[in-house]
Amino acid sequence: IADRREGIGVCGWILVSLSFLLVLITFPISVWACIKVVREYERAVVFRLGRILSKKAKGPGVILVLPCTDTFIKVDLRTVTCEIPQQEILTRDAVTAQVDGVVHYRIHSAVSAVANVTDAHSATLLLAQTTLRNVLGTQSLAQLLAGREEIAHSIQATLDSTMEQWGVKVARVEIKDIRIPMAVQRAMAAEAEAARETRAKVVAAEGEMNASKALQKASVVLAKSPAGLPLRYLQTLTAVAAQNNSTIVFPLPINMFGSLGQKSTGG
Repeated sequence: IADRREGIGVCGWILVSLSFLLVLITFPISVWACIKVVREYERAVVFRLGRILSKKAKGPGVILVLPCTDTFIKVDLRTVTCEIPQQEILTRDAVTAQVDGVVHYRIHSAVSAVANVTDAHSATLLLAQTTLRNVLGTQSLAQLLAGREEIAHSIQATLDSTMEQWGVKVARVEIKDIRIPMAVQRAMAAEAEAARETRAKVVAAEGEMNASKALQKASVVLAKSPAGLPLRYLQTLTAVAAQNNSTIVFPLPINMFGSLGQKSTGG
């Protein structure tokens, strides 16, 4: 619609001339009705006899509007944050989930937003809801939980390709919350707990194996030195007494360790 270049015709020019003449006759009272102020973040799309006056919107600043023949619509160019209501979807692996999100967008072409769509904001919200359901329906639950950024970029690309002709540019799409049924949560928790227990058992078994290898090497070293075992025994008693803060009386003669060491070396 914004690309049409047909003129307003002879009757149109007559009406415009009469309107301009009316402004001159009623000057300066008519100035208050003709001068409009457009803010920095706004643009005005002016219609003259039902046709868009130019391909480019007016503003910011002061614009002149003729009475009776001109009408205008102000369009806000600031970024709008639109919250997508909670949507119930069915993932690819047949799991029901409730997902909501946020879309940040702005109007970059005021003429297209006015001429090509009835309500750009309402159309953006409805399209975002539909796109969210369509894109998430092709993902599994694991992909939905782990790949939020990739899914958000996919939704943003889909929205951009559709809303370009509306003059709307999507700045960012975010998936805010994902809710799954309690039964699925318990199943996922049980699965994660079983996986953690499996890893814990593997780590404990590896620790036991390393400890047994270390004890084997220590026994070889102690067997080579007869005095090493009594010294290790006394060191262990000192460590235990320091930890428990008590006195330990052990009636086992220390000479027994020496005789055991002699027997082991003699054998």
